[in-house]
Amino acid sequence: MTLQEGQRVKLAADLRLTDPIEVSGAVIGILSLAAGTVGTVVEVTEHDREDADVREYERLKSLLDSYGDHMPPESKKQIEQQVGALQPAWVSFQEQGPLVTVRIRFDNGFILGASSQDLYVPV
Repeated sequence: MTLQEGQRVKLAADLRLTDPIEVSGAVIGILSLAAGTVGTVVEVTEHDREDADVREYERLKSLLDSYGDHMPPESKKQIEQQVGALQPAWVSFQEQGPLVTVRIRFDNGFILGASSQDLYVPV
């Protein structure tokens, strides 16, 4: 499920924001947001997860689908082998789905950007 701008959400689990903070040799604590902290989605960004193998698979598959019937048999066979070798990368890409990050303005005043939408549940 992709979150939408303006949607109210809450943190699904505690979220540690910093490692222990040290000032003048004394550890003063760790900054975390508690599960259930409520806020509003102010920005949704979908990221392209395609890597070189996925792009090459798409290119070769398109070439094969469009012109495979008109290719010399050896060329067609070579492209089919390349497509087969790239198939695992394509399947993995399809299973992962898009990477969606969000920017949340929490009711307590904190703003958290570039965080995975999987950290939140709708209110």
